[in-house]
Amino acid sequence: MAPDVPTTFNRCNLPPWAIASRHFDEDPRPIELQGVREENRFLFQLLDRIADPDERAHRFHDWMDVRFQLHQWREQATPAARRSLRNSYVRFLRGWGVDASSVEGAVLKGWVESRLGIAPTFHRVPLVRGDAEPWARYASDRTRGHLFTSAIDAQLDLVYTFTQYELARRAPATRWVTLWRGQNDLAAHEVVEQLGPREWVLRMNNLCSFTDDRERAWEFGDVVLEARLAVPRVFFAGHLLPRSILKGEREWLVVGGELRVKRILG
Repeated sequence: MAPDVPTTFNRCNLPPWAIASRHFDEDPRPIELQGVREENRFLFQLLDRIADPDERAHRFHDWMDVRFQLHQWREQATPAARRSLRNSYVRFLRGWGVDASSVEGAVLKGWVESRLGIAPTFHRVPLVRGDAEPWARYASDRTRGHLFTSAIDAQLDLVYTFTQYELARRAPATRWVTLWRGQNDLAAHEVVEQLGPREWVLRMNNLCSFTDDRERAWEFGDVVLEARLAVPRVFFAGHLLPRSILKGEREWLVVGGELRVKRILG
């Protein structure tokens, strides 16, 4: 049965309701974005020949730099054109880490909505069907993020595709990853079903932050949730890029929907 999660059309090989369902984590399927691997096949052929993960990450960043002409921002004739090239995928990943309800956060949630078809449930405030003002604010932030950025959705397509490629290279045949999320209030998410005294199915935002460091999760709140998640849910993991690019954070950005979680005790 399809979950009651707001969905739209998408641009991948699986329907939105399937990705958003709790059952996706029970039997994961690869998510393939339309045309991304094909259009960038030379990148992945190059990565196939490189054994060192740090070198692969640098080659990926170099590819993004050339493909989207990010290095040419100084040569542009106008301030707006220069800003559009400087505002690369790195800015948006960093911006999410500072504030998931920022302009950068709206763009990332918008990417999930447009590519995977899962609408956000929170941006600054809960996004409720029929409540026009919060949706308008989300749309405004998303538009502002796109306004001064060169092909950011196409850049994020490659971020997701590289992430999935790199996770498979580092841990072949691994279908799940266990992650933790710290927060201050369990009531921040809608409870779809209670499975036990400390275990639930929660309806979570279309993009959520987790960490692979259980102890570090306590730094973000007095409620820590543990989830066994399908690897294809992982949009990005900070440690996949060198510290020189993204400071080596251990944050994982995960596609949401109905997620099975359990509360752990400190």
